[in-house]
Amino acid sequence: MLRDNRHDSVHLFGAICPARGVGAAIIMPAVNIDAMNEQLSEINTQVVPGAHAGLICDGAGWHQSGGALRVPKNITLLRLPPYAPELNTMENVWDYLHANKLSRLVWDSYDAIVAACADAWKFLVNEPTRITSIGHRHWTCVNV
Repeated sequence: MLRDNRHDSVHLFGAICPARGVGAAIIMPAVNIDAMNEQLSEINTQVVPGAHAGLICDGAGWHQSGGALRVPKNITLLRLPPYAPELNTMENVWDYLHANKLSRLVWDSYDAIVAACADAWKFLVNEPTRITSIGHRHWTCVNV
C-alpha cells in the first residue's frame, strides 16, 4: 500500500437524494460550522422549489444546530442516535467512493487532492441510478 507522510487533506461534504438521484457536495479545507453552513447552502440549491428536505446528521460537532448553524427553512436536520452509522446512507456513499475512486492513492499536491475529490463526486452524481442504488433502503423511506 502506498504511504504518504505529508499532511495535506481536504474534506468532502456530501448529501444525496436517492429518490431523485441527485447530490450536492462541497470540498473544504476544514471540518467546522462554517463548512457545514456552506454545505447547507449547497444542498438548498438542489431542493425542488416547494419541497422540504430531511438531512440525516450524526453527532458530529459541526452538525449541531447551535446558534452558528444556519439551516435553511426548507431543510430539517434529522439526528441519528449515537453509534448508528448504518442508519446514515451517506456512509454507503463514502464507502463506495473510497473503494472505487479514492483508495490507495497518493496525490502530489493539495490541488490534486481537491481535483480527485471533485472527480469522484462527479462520477457519483453523473449516474443517477448509482445514487439511487447506493442510497435507497426501503426501510428508511418516509411518505408524507
